[in-house]
Amino acid sequence: MISQQEVKRDAALREGGCLCGRLRYRVTGEPKAVNACHCRDCQRITGSAFAINAMFETASVETLGSSWSGHDQIGSEFGQRKWQCAECGVLLFADHPFYGDDMRFIRVGTLDHGEQIQPDAHYFVRSKHPWVVIPSGLPQYETLPDGV
Repeated sequence: MISQQEVKRDAALREGGCLCGRLRYRVTGEPKAVNACHCRDCQRITGSAFAINAMFETASVETLGSSWSGHDQIGSEFGQRKWQCAECGVLLFADHPFYGDDMRFIRVGTLDHGEQIQPDAHYFVRSKHPWVVIPSGLPQYETLPDGV
């Protein structure tokens, strides 16, 4: 079990990686926002009912080690890039067209302690699976909220 002291210490510095362990990354600071996205694309990419994305400033995301290669980055235009392990196929993080190179959308499930980050909003609830229960009080949006 993780102690409260460990949670506080780790909150400012988090690490994650892909399934095969070849790629590792570190992110510092707190996310600007965290969403559970229920869009069909996120459902297909994750093979689940939704994806949890934490938005971090690009400068706070650091790749670790020397295993990263050009094959792990898909796309070259700001806002269209994805960082995905070329070996195991896990999507680690991505740009978003609305933010260009300013933000990285970290897939929370790739963090070593992703359970420490909870969604603060739910997007694309129009395609949410009917058995998913969103906690009361959290904002819900049929698609993307204005300004995102």
